[in-house]
Amino acid sequence: MSDAVVREGRVLRLRVARGRHGTLDGDALPLIAEALNSADPAEVGAALVVSEGASFCTGGDVKAFAAAEDRGAYVGDLAEAFHGMVTAFATCAVPVVAAVPGWAAGAGMSVVCAVDIAVAGRSTRLRPAYPGIGFSPDGGMSWTLPRLVGSGNARRILLTDEVLDAETAAALGIVGMVGDDDAVLAEAERLAARLADGPTVAFGRIKALLAASLDCTLSEQLVAEERAIAASAAGPEGAEGLAAFVEKRPPKFR
Repeated sequence: MSDAVVREGRVLRLRVARGRHGTLDGDALPLIAEALNSADPAEVGAALVVSEGASFCTGGDVKAFAAAEDRGAYVGDLAEAFHGMVTAFATCAVPVVAAVPGWAAGAGMSVVCAVDIAVAGRSTRLRPAYPGIGFSPDGGMSWTLPRLVGSGNARRILLTDEVLDAETAAALGIVGMVGDDDAVLAEAERLAARLADGPTVAFGRIKALLAASLDCTLSEQLVAEERAIAASAAGPEGAEGLAAFVEKRPPKFR
């Protein structure tokens, strides 16, 4: 593992951006994707996405885009690596939490839309930013944003390059929690640690059910839910959860 991927107990800490302003770290993207794709739920129960600066992520290195000899190839290669990470967020069996201070713009906003739960500060701001440099979005934003906020809101936000404050982003469902600016990371760490000690297999089933629901009929989804809940009831997490309920004590899934 590099400094972009650090395991802390049952939490994978994933750094997606570098520098004070949070420039997307292209070298880290495949490392993060591989870490999530290979994570063993017996050892890893959650992932925490972070940056190292005052802002979460303000997108890719625009100066590098401009200086590239073949700009299309350069940006396309970066988008391919970025999409590998975004896919891993969706398909990994553990909850993915993001600590989002400052700005989440461009690729940063795409990451916020892609994780399971984003924790923002009161001063956090989100912006698509792609139109500002004459780009269309990547990182799945054209897929995740309309599913979070509805197609009409997504069109307005993307086409007008709207800046969203934290409360608005929370009301729209883009971020899951808003707290004090100086507590964003600590709150996200606490949430990731709590989820990591939860029923990891059940969380994986929840993520899979939610992802499948976008393309399933109600009848198909009910069949999938029936199979998943039966498997959960027959497994060790279900046994512990039921025993804890009957015995009136907190469950201990680990």
